[in-house]
Amino acid sequence: MSSITPLVQSVDWLALAPPTLTAAVALVVLVADLFVPAARKPLLAWLSTAGLVLATLFLLPLLGGDRRTFCLPAHPDVCSYVADPFTLVIQFLVLGGALLTALLSIDTIKDQDLPTGEYWFLLLSSAAGAALLPASRDLATLVIALEVASLPAFALVGLRRGDRLSSEAALKFFLSSVAATAVMLLGVSFLYAATGSLHLSRVAHALTALPDPRLATLASAGVALTLVGFAFKTAAAPFHFWVPDTYVGAPLPIAGYLSVVGKAVGFSGLILVTVQGFPSYADVWGPALAVLAALTMTVGNVAALRQDPRRAHSAVRLLAWSSVGQAGYLLVPIAAAGYAHDPAHAIGSTVAYALMYAAVNLGAFAVAALVARTCPANRISDYRGLYARRPLAALALGFFLLCLAGLPPGIIGLFAKVTVFSVAVDAGLAWLAVIMAVNVVIALYYYLQWTTVLFRGAETAEAPETAPAERQPARARIPAPLATAIALATVLGIALSGAPQLVLRFASGALL
Repeated sequence: MSSITPLVQSVDWLALAPPTLTAAVALVVLVADLFVPAARKPLLAWLSTAGLVLATLFLLPLLGGDRRTFCLPAHPDVCSYVADPFTLVIQFLVLGGALLTALLSIDTIKDQDLPTGEYWFLLLSSAAGAALLPASRDLATLVIALEVASLPAFALVGLRRGDRLSSEAALKFFLSSVAATAVMLLGVSFLYAATGSLHLSRVAHALTALPDPRLATLASAGVALTLVGFAFKTAAAPFHFWVPDTYVGAPLPIAGYLSVVGKAVGFSGLILVTVQGFPSYADVWGPALAVLAALTMTVGNVAALRQDPRRAHSAVRLLAWSSVGQAGYLLVPIAAAGYAHDPAHAIGSTVAYALMYAAVNLGAFAVAALVARTCPANRISDYRGLYARRPLAALALGFFLLCLAGLPPGIIGLFAKVTVFSVAVDAGLAWLAVIMAVNVVIALYYYLQWTTVLFRGAETAEAPETAPAERQPARARIPAPLATAIALATVLGIALSGAPQLVLRFASGALL
C-alpha cells in the first residue's frame, strides 16, 4: 500500500516571529483604536513602539541558525521562507528603521492632527511586509511581501487630509508603484511559464537548461521585466521621478521611512532574484545594473547639487535627491555580483552600506523633523545658525551629513564607500568605480555646503519671502521621543564609526 504524502506540514513559528508579531500588533492597534477614547490615543503609539521592540528582540533566538519553513514535502531544501544571516540582517535594518520612525512619529501625529489608529496600523503593516520580504524564497511570496510593504505606504504618504502636496505625492507614488508591480507580475508569469516553478532555487536550476529556444526567449523577457519592476522600487534612474515630490508631500517620518526601509525592501528583493534566482543570466543583469548604478548616482547627485537653499522644502528635496544618489552606490555591489565568481560575497558590501545609510539618513530626517517644528517650510537656509540655537542637534546633523559624504569623523561612511569601490574594481568595473569617484566629489560639495550653514551666524535681515511666523523661532523644548530618535541614530553612527571592522565583516562574509 503506497504511502500518502501529508498535505499539512509543521510551521516554524519562531522563524516567522518577527514579521508575524509585527502584523499581530498592527491588528491589535486597529481594534484597540475603536475602543480607546480620544484622550488615551497616545497609548497606541507606545503599544506600537513596544511591538516593534519585541519583534526586533525575537531576532536574537534566530542568530547562528538557518531555519526554514513552508518547504516542499518531497524537497525539504526548497522552501518559501528562510531565516538565514541575510534575512536577519535585513530584518534588523527594517525593524530598527521602523522603530526610529515610530519615535519620530509620536509628536508628528499630534502636531499635524493625523488619525492615530490608522497611522500606526499602516506603519506596522508596512513594516511586517518589509520584514517578510528578505526571508521570501519564491517569487509569489516576494511579490506579496513587496505589496504588503508598499500598499500601506501609499496611504501613509497621503494621510494629511486636505493637503494638496500630500495628495499629489500619494498619487504619484501610487501610480508609479502600480506600474512597477504590473511589469513585475508580467515578468514573474513569464518565468513561471518558462520554468514551471516559482521557487528561486528551482527557477535558477531550470534557467540553466531550457529545452526550447522559445522558452529561453520567454524567460529572458521575464528576467528583464522583473528587474525593471525592482528598479522602480529601488528608485533607480530613470524610474526615480516619484521620489522628490513624494518625500516633500509625506509626513517627515514617513519620508525617512521610505528612504531607508523602502530601499531595504527593494534592494533585498533585487539581491534575491538576481543572485539566487537568475545566476545563469548574470551576463545580462550584471551590465544592466552597472549602467543603472552609474545613471542613478549621477542623476541623484547632480539634482541635489542644483537645489536652491531658499526654496520651500529644499532640505527635504536635497535629502530625497541624495537618497537617489545613494541608491546608485547601493546598486554597484549587486552589479559586481554579476561579474564575480562568488556573488554571495559581493552583495555583502550592499548590506554593509545599507546599514550605515539607514542609521545616518534616519538621523538626518530626525533633525529635519525637529527644525520643521519651528520652520515648516524646511528650507536649507532655515538651518543657518542652528548651532547657536541647538548645538547638540547641529552637531548631530553635521555628523550625519559627513557620514553620508564619507568624511571624518564619519568614518563608517568612508569605510562603506571604500568597500563598494573595492568590489567594483575587483569585478573589473573600473569605469564604474571612476564614475562613483566623480559622484562622491559632487556629493561632497552639497553635503559640506549644508554642514557649513549649521555653524554660520544667523542672518541680520530677513528675506522678503520669509513669513513673519518663521522669523528667528524661539527655542522650544525638544519632545522626548524625537530627542531619543536623534540620540539613538547618533550613538549608532558613532558606534559604527568606532568599529568600522563591522562593515568589513559584512562585506567579506557570505550572507546568502
